[in-house]
Amino acid sequence: MKKIAILLTVHNRKTKTLQCLEQVFTQEILDGFHWEVYLTNDGCTDGTPEAVAEQYPTVHIVGGDGTLFWNRGMYKAWSEAAKKDYDYYLWLNDDTYLFPNGIKSMINASEKENKCSIIVGSTSSAENEKLTYGGYDRNDQLIFPNGNLQSCNYFNGNCVLIPSTVYQKVGNLDYRYRHAIGDIDYGLRALKKGISLIIAPSLIGHCEKHDSYPIWCNKFQKLNLRLKYLYSPLGNNPFKFFIFEFRHFGLMIAIKHFFSIHLRAFIPQLWYKRKKQGI
Repeated sequence: MKKIAILLTVHNRKTKTLQCLEQVFTQEILDGFHWEVYLTNDGCTDGTPEAVAEQYPTVHIVGGDGTLFWNRGMYKAWSEAAKKDYDYYLWLNDDTYLFPNGIKSMINASEKENKCSIIVGSTSSAENEKLTYGGYDRNDQLIFPNGNLQSCNYFNGNCVLIPSTVYQKVGNLDYRYRHAIGDIDYGLRALKKGISLIIAPSLIGHCEKHDSYPIWCNKFQKLNLRLKYLYSPLGNNPFKFFIFEFRHFGLMIAIKHFFSIHLRAFIPQLWYKRKKQGI
C-alpha cells in the first residue's frame, strides 16, 4: 500500500477549509493508495480545528500560534508528516477545491515520470474557467494543461505533488520565508538538483485568483501604511526577497531588487503607469 500525506496550513477560513477537505475525502479511489491529512492550525479563532476534528477525525492537526503563515505552516505540517514513511507529499491550499479525479491525475503523471519529478496542479476560476494558478514558462506566463506532460520553470504552491525521492534530495521548505516565496524557491532548488517540474495534463480543481494590488504597492494607500505592509508577513519583505534572489539570481540582482521594492512602495504610480502601457 502506497501512502500520501496531504499537507495544509489554515487560519480562520473555516468554510473554505471544510469545503476543501470535503473534496479531498470524496476523491476517486486509487487502487493501492492510502492518504492521510496533516493540517497546521495557525492560531485559528473561528472554530476551524474543532470543526475539522469533529467532521474529519482522522486529520492530524498540528499546532501553530498564528505567526507561521503559509510557508512556515506548511513547513511544520511537512515536518510532522515526514516522521512517517510516505511515498508522496501533496501541498494543498485550503481555498483549492479538487475535482474528483484531481489527486488521481497527479499520481498518474508522477508514475509516468517514474516518481522522479515534481507534479504541479493547475487550477481555474469556477466563474469563468480562466487559468489561475499552476506552472510558469520562461516568460512568466501560466502554462495551460494540454493533455500532455509539460515542463515549467517555477510554480505556485496551491497544489503540488512531491514524491519521497524528491523530498530526500531537496528536503523541506526553507523556514526563513514566512508566507510567500517558499514555493517558488522550492521549485528552483529542485531544478538545480536535476529534478523536473512537470504540469499535470489536465486541470485539477478550482481556485480563485487574487488580482488586487497588495497594500504595500497600492497607490491609494498612505505611505506609512504601505511601508508597514511591505515588511509584514503578507508583504514583499525586502530582506526575505534578498535571500531568495541572492540564492537563485546572484548578488547584483538581489541588490537591485532590494532597492526597487522600496521604490515601488514609495512611488507605486510608476508601476501603475508601466502596467497600463503594457511594459
